[in-house]
Amino acid sequence: MAKKAEKEVKARGAKSAGAANKGYDASSITVLEGLDPVRKRPGMYIGTTGPDGLHHLIWEVFDNSRDEAMGGFADDIEVALLPGNRIRVVDNGRGIPVDKHPATKVSALETIMTTLHAGGKFGGEASGYKVSGGLHGVGVSVVNALSVWTRAEVHRDGASHFQEYKIGKAQASVKKIGSSNNQGTIITFEADATIFNEVKYDWNRIVAHLRQQAYLVKGTRITVIDARGLEKVNDQEAFYLRELGLETPSMSFYFEGGLRSLVAFYNQHQTVGHKNIFYADAEKDGVAVEVALQYTDDITPRLMAFANNIYNPEHGTHVTGFKTALTRTLNSYGRSAGILKDSEENFTGDDVLEGITAVISVKMPEIQFEGQTKGKLGSVEARGAVEAVFGEQFASFLEENPDDGRAIVNKVLLALKARKAAKAAKDSVLRKGALEGMTLPGKLADCQTKDASESELFIVEGDSAGGTAKTGRDRRTQAILPLRGKILNIERARLDKMLASEQIKNLVIALGTAIGDVFDITKLRYHKVIIATDADVDGAHIRTLILTLLYRHFRPVIDGGFIYIAQPPLYKIKRGKEVYYAYTDEEKFKIVGKDAEIEEPQAGTEEEPEEEGEEEETKAKSKKPAKFSLQRYKGLGEMNASELWETTMDPARRILKRVTVEDASEADRIFDVLMGNDVASRKSFIQSNAKLANIDV
Repeated sequence: MAKKAEKEVKARGAKSAGAANKGYDASSITVLEGLDPVRKRPGMYIGTTGPDGLHHLIWEVFDNSRDEAMGGFADDIEVALLPGNRIRVVDNGRGIPVDKHPATKVSALETIMTTLHAGGKFGGEASGYKVSGGLHGVGVSVVNALSVWTRAEVHRDGASHFQEYKIGKAQASVKKIGSSNNQGTIITFEADATIFNEVKYDWNRIVAHLRQQAYLVKGTRITVIDARGLEKVNDQEAFYLRELGLETPSMSFYFEGGLRSLVAFYNQHQTVGHKNIFYADAEKDGVAVEVALQYTDDITPRLMAFANNIYNPEHGTHVTGFKTALTRTLNSYGRSAGILKDSEENFTGDDVLEGITAVISVKMPEIQFEGQTKGKLGSVEARGAVEAVFGEQFASFLEENPDDGRAIVNKVLLALKARKAAKAAKDSVLRKGALEGMTLPGKLADCQTKDASESELFIVEGDSAGGTAKTGRDRRTQAILPLRGKILNIERARLDKMLASEQIKNLVIALGTAIGDVFDITKLRYHKVIIATDADVDGAHIRTLILTLLYRHFRPVIDGGFIYIAQPPLYKIKRGKEVYYAYTDEEKFKIVGKDAEIEEPQAGTEEEPEEEGEEEETKAKSKKPAKFSLQRYKGLGEMNASELWETTMDPARRILKRVTVEDASEADRIFDVLMGNDVASRKSFIQSNAKLANIDV
């Protein structure tokens, strides 16, 4: 096994070590400050100690390997989930320098791993990094500080070295293992369970993130392996885990098409409006610009933006440049091609964005973001570069592909006409004051307080559950809005059609924010909007319809953390006078045990109360424990008011799940599959995920 791995190592080490390593040694590493604050305030460095922060450790180590690939020094990266909650990231890049650093007087490897703000990204092109995803000398040292154990192994210059750390501190000097014809770095770490709320990695989340990165660094193979089920993986034995031939779940991504492939991936469940995907890849004033786009028959725009491969959910200057050039170019082409008549007004920014799927990526040496989250690009030069590169190449694309050009302009022209046709109907609904809570819907049982911060809105399914909830609620802080049946699927409905639906209009009025152009989140009337539907297929469908509406038209309400899903109990369990509620099957078994004797309550009957003095006599005659009585709830309407309050509405005892959007583009794609018109894709999705469903039999 070891020989096989060594053979692979030699093959991958064919990259010339001498040429690649020239100019990249210990003197390339810049040191700024110490590492001690990280464990005291981890949130300052990774945002949170919840699941996001835990997975951020992987991204930080991976980003170092990815930056090697962006610089042209690596073309193969592997991320492996190992037994014992360990993570290993391997690349075939240049390998971290191991010679003595002139300032710290210890190995450059130890300097990078144990010192905050130490890395090769600070020195610009002198270190070989023309661009990078960030100053990741911060990242790997932070990962080390927040791990109970870390091991770094480096293959370069014909030798292999390693060093181990505990809670960010080196356990010994860097040691030479032996000779090696390989090139690259292996970082293995085990996150500290005393720092993180729970050390549990999400396979699907990791796969989705690494797939996206593979599109952004075209020509690089990225492999992710789940080896958590193995009893042991020897760190010394293999350079690439997958070469061992072990039976583990794995996925490998490699895309020569780059962003063109990413657009095709996101449009796979859409009806596309033109055959060829537009693609541009050029540099302007030191800014590398890459753009891909394709129109679909949908009405929702999908824009994804990246700066140095960092996802920018709030967009920024590069997207501003893209929108400006897109609007100008389509107006110019539409006029010159005679599609947009002289009598018609110009396309607006909203017109040209309807139904578009576009990815905008820039790479630049000096990058500035607005805020600490890197959610919005602030670099001014990115706007001009994107506007120039995209505008010029998109104009050429339309001229050279007249069928695609006409299809695109006709799609935008249809959006313009639909906008004008819907304006009157839309304005009649959105006229000033119409949706500002002046006339609340009759079915809404509002709360007494006017303080939004303590107000809660329960959206319940049907009048039966609505009546129970109204009786059991805290009238001061809790409002109830029953919905009649399933609301309109708004995935492809325009705003005027949506607001013609009484159910949706009632919900919009109750929220108080209005919708569309006049949406104002500061007027949200409830800071907890709780979706409380039945625990069956219909309830799940209604919940999905409501979430689709909120995601497409009330996204700031989700991002603000105001949307929750209630989790009512599945079972009511009685034994004698004791009453328990179980929210999952696992909880049920913990209460009753797997071998307990259970009797189902008869419909329409009540347990007879025990007569005075009978209880002790019965206990004396029988040593058998009392039987469990089990009631399976099908809907909220089956509960009485006190049960609903105690299990689902009482803030002291209820269980609520906050709705968040961790990956907007992936969420967008799933909504397309579940709520769009592509029946075949929806059927395939359901079949593929059927084993994950909880089915009520």
